[in-house]
Amino acid sequence: MATLIRTLSDHSDDVTYCAFSSSFLATCSLDKTIRVYSLSDLAELPYSPLGGHAYAVHCCCFSPSGRLLASCSTDGSSALWDTRDGRRLAVLPQPGASPVRVCRFAPHGPFLLAGAADGSAVLWNVRSRQLYRSGKVKDGSLMACAFSPDGNCFVTGSSSGDLTIWDDKMRCLYNEKAHDLGVTCCDIASHPVSVSENGFKYFQMASCGQDNHIKLWLILFADFSGVQLKYKCTLNGHSAPVLACAFSCDGQMVVSGSVDKCVIIYETSTGNTLHTLSQHTRYVTTCAFAPHSPLLATGSMDKTVHIWQLDLKQPCAGQCTVENESKVAVEDWSEDDVSAWLCAQDLADFVGLFKMNNIDGKELLNLTKESLANELKIESLGLRSKVLQKIEELRMTMTSVSVPDEFLCPITRELMKDPVIATDGYSYEREAMENWISNRRSSPMTNLPLHSLTLIPNRTLKMAISRWLETQQK
Repeated sequence: MATLIRTLSDHSDDVTYCAFSSSFLATCSLDKTIRVYSLSDLAELPYSPLGGHAYAVHCCCFSPSGRLLASCSTDGSSALWDTRDGRRLAVLPQPGASPVRVCRFAPHGPFLLAGAADGSAVLWNVRSRQLYRSGKVKDGSLMACAFSPDGNCFVTGSSSGDLTIWDDKMRCLYNEKAHDLGVTCCDIASHPVSVSENGFKYFQMASCGQDNHIKLWLILFADFSGVQLKYKCTLNGHSAPVLACAFSCDGQMVVSGSVDKCVIIYETSTGNTLHTLSQHTRYVTTCAFAPHSPLLATGSMDKTVHIWQLDLKQPCAGQCTVENESKVAVEDWSEDDVSAWLCAQDLADFVGLFKMNNIDGKELLNLTKESLANELKIESLGLRSKVLQKIEELRMTMTSVSVPDEFLCPITRELMKDPVIATDGYSYEREAMENWISNRRSSPMTNLPLHSLTLIPNRTLKMAISRWLETQQK
């Protein structure tokens, strides 16, 4: 069972990353800020938000001790923050000033790894604030990175689809073409899963990409025999590019977030799906397990971070609950299913009212502003609007199940009305793409720079959507 216990709605733009320490949760956003919350009550700390980056913040992470917080940005720099008082301790400029996409602290030692859009990877010594080593992937932007548990090696993932293993001297040890359309994220579990004949330990690694897949690997970091990477399996379930993946602290679960707006939690030993969470209304861009508590954080382009409480004692595979709305059609929801949905949408105050009026799934979908005011007697215009908005989001979720994927805007995942082609070759809803390029000059699908901001009407696609709509109305 995964229960939504809190929704954080403090960011004013897309949430790009979230990270836990033993005491804090940090989130960052295209709104240029990092926000920090206490895990004891999920209250935002007095010094939060942290400002200082000139452009969007793409990633944040805590040092092993939790005393330092690192962030990186389109402004071409990484920053170090003191988690005790929020002071910015240092600004670490990326060589070449390329936008920095990802950052990670080494589990041991004083190093911070920063990867950038030009493919550069830099190891910083956070004690001296000096550049220690630098390297570059052979092709594409650096989109993901993860350290081995001992900190002697690390893995990077690029937009060209490669996974590359490096040692701490920035020497390339191994390269594997992993995801045809680009790697978006990777993670290495901290606990070994097996021991080789020579006594060396195999660790699990997860990677995900634009090909809609999450792949599990076995990776061997050996002092003398080099590195071995063995493909284990592919985890299915997402219908669109997967943007994030992360292991639980014990390595028994891996979580993923996708452009299809869903979060899926898998059991790593079997590959079985444990939970499918579909409360976000836009792309899920990030997900993270807390290290010492049964909490999961998921962040999205809908500007929110959901905090989930996991009941690790209850088996969940195959359960038909509100967690996965596609398993039970909304029209067939019971009153209890509606109550569970209200709680998940932070509308728990209406559970009694809806039960009193026998609101099941069919009745829920037929609610209007008039019925909310006249029949349910919800006097507050703001509350009526909030309920209607959630119901409309639910209707859109239902609609998107049957709509051909090529008719959905990659940014909003909604049916396009005025599709346009951008210079990255993808089609988008005009308004959504215009809003996107007003703040950034990168492709929503590849994160690579757009050579031009020209948008060309896609009349062929618009006609195809019109014909499809006509067939649905017959």
